[in-house]
This record gives sequence, structure tokens and C-alpha cells, in this order.
Amino acid sequence: MNDGRVAALAYLEGHQVMTLATRGDDDVWAAAVFYVNQGFLLYFLSAGHTRHARNMAHQPRVAAAIHEDYSDWQAIKGIQLEGDVGLLSGAEKDTAVSLYQHKYPFLTQAPEVHAALAKVNWYCLRPTRLYFIDNSKGLGHREEVTLLP
Repeated sequence: MNDGRVAALAYLEGHQVMTLATRGDDDVWAAAVFYVNQGFLLYFLSAGHTRHARNMAHQPRVAAAIHEDYSDWQAIKGIQLEGDVGLLSGAEKDTAVSLYQHKYPFLTQAPEVHAALAKVNWYCLRPTRLYFIDNSKGLGHREEVTLLP
């Protein structure tokens, strides 16, 4: 496994929020969503009435970024990706819910949150291209990561 792939997977595991960029009929939108990953598959949830969910229903091709709010440009690291989003059901949805509850245990502790989770849509973002950004290796350094094992 190459260093960029290892670094990207570790970064995904260590973070919780991705900014999802979507496109609708005549507009674009960005929304921050909690995610959980299984390798490079990114699972997240959203209410179907949200602007980004409506956009994804219209156009499943999206872009996303995962990063921190760095104050030192040399410390900047992160993920930039593009891919396709699909609505989950059945066993795939069950897997996403289980992974999500493992990463975010507070979701199982409050009955009102548990009830709300039953009403949302579950999605999988399957990246087709992913870059790992690491400015410690130079300004604007990014490495395309091989997604297949």
C-alpha cells in the first residue's frame, strides 16, 4: 500500500465531518455532514427535504472535502474527492447504520435521536478520484490516491 493511501485512510478514520458539494437543476450547494468510512466508502445521513439531498437526487455526482480549520498553511492536510452518491437500503443501509452508531455512540443513548435516525435517508459516497493534501511536503502538495486495493 502506498504512503498516500495509508495517510488518506488514517485521515478519514480520524475525522468526522465532510463538506459535501452538490449540484441541482440550476444551483450548487455545500453542506457539512457527519460521516463514517469503510475503507474509502463514505456513509452519511440526511433528511430527504434538505437542499443537498434534493440536489443528490437530481445529480448523484458530487465533490467533497475533509479538513480541519488550520491556522498555519504548512500544517494543512486533508482530503479532496469526487464521486457518486447512492441512497442505501437493505443490508447496505444496516451496515452504514451499524458503523455510524459505533463511531457516534451518543446516537444510541437518546430515544429522540434514535427515532429521528429512522426517518432520515442513508447514503454512500463512492469516490472515483481522491487526493490527499499535505502542505508539510510543500505548498499545495497533493497526491492522487489509488482507490482500488
